[in-house]
Amino acid sequence: MTKPGPLLGVLMVISSTALFAVNGTVSKLVMRAGVEAPQLTLIRAAGAVTGLLLLSALLRPGLRRLRITRRELPMLVGYGLAGFFGVPMLYFVAISRMPVGIALLFEFTAPIFIALWARFGQRHPVRSRLWLGLALSLAGLACVAEVWGDLKLDGLGILAALASAVLLAVYYVLGAQGVRNRDTLSLTTWAFGVSAVAGLLLRALTHGTAGWDVLTAPTDAGVPVVVLCLYVVVGGSIAPYLLVAAALRHLPATSVGILGMIEPVIATAVAWLALSETLNLPQLAGGALVLAGVALAETARVRSAAAPPPAAGPTLAPPAGIAPR
Repeated sequence: MTKPGPLLGVLMVISSTALFAVNGTVSKLVMRAGVEAPQLTLIRAAGAVTGLLLLSALLRPGLRRLRITRRELPMLVGYGLAGFFGVPMLYFVAISRMPVGIALLFEFTAPIFIALWARFGQRHPVRSRLWLGLALSLAGLACVAEVWGDLKLDGLGILAALASAVLLAVYYVLGAQGVRNRDTLSLTTWAFGVSAVAGLLLRALTHGTAGWDVLTAPTDAGVPVVVLCLYVVVGGSIAPYLLVAAALRHLPATSVGILGMIEPVIATAVAWLALSETLNLPQLAGGALVLAGVALAETARVRSAAAPPPAAGPTLAPPAGIAPR
């Protein structure tokens, strides 16, 4: 068994967060070249499930880890549709209509919804800091949207980002159930598989086999679209998920989630350098309030001492702050 090393865990989380952050800018460049959000979601899911199937075949106990029962199927379908199809597609819509950093701030409110669900949906006790976290997050989002004047953000972009946050909360809740019986690798492989099937069906109904020639075109940065799509699959999906799964052997899930909150900071910096996207002072202050509120909400839930342990192997689904985008 690997001896837990907090420093190693921190480095893994920071690396995964940086990869996720860069993925926002890369995805936006791909969509600017003509790839639609559902199409990019399909590319990402199909590529990721292919890579994870190969990885599953190489690791013990091989593809047997992917066996499921009929009772598990509804949870896996819901988990895949919510977290690996709905969340990234809505996120891609959001970043196509607003700065990457702002879209991430809206999506990062998912832990607020999770804590509220724990309090009112499951009747679990929560610490009083939840309400302060909720207030800070709402105030921060108001600053980000600059609600005191003309709304400068795209309305559809805001709705897409908030809907992504809600589905992200659903993903976390279902994932907490899924890891009780399955390891992270099999759970994530199934989820990407469900997303790929959903993406194929949507593509067949809306576009048929047309529209794939865009992959051979160059982006604004002069890089072929297919090369950037490869980053979305490997650097923006498979690699960070594996890093998070490994980090959870060295750090508590809450610590991983809070460390993951540096993603909007890195994503904003990358988008500023690559896309010339800038945030003004009120938006930056609002972002700080949102992240502070999310951190309070992340630590507001009272963990049950009687909670069943997760399955052996890579143990936990990504915690709040590490999203399947």
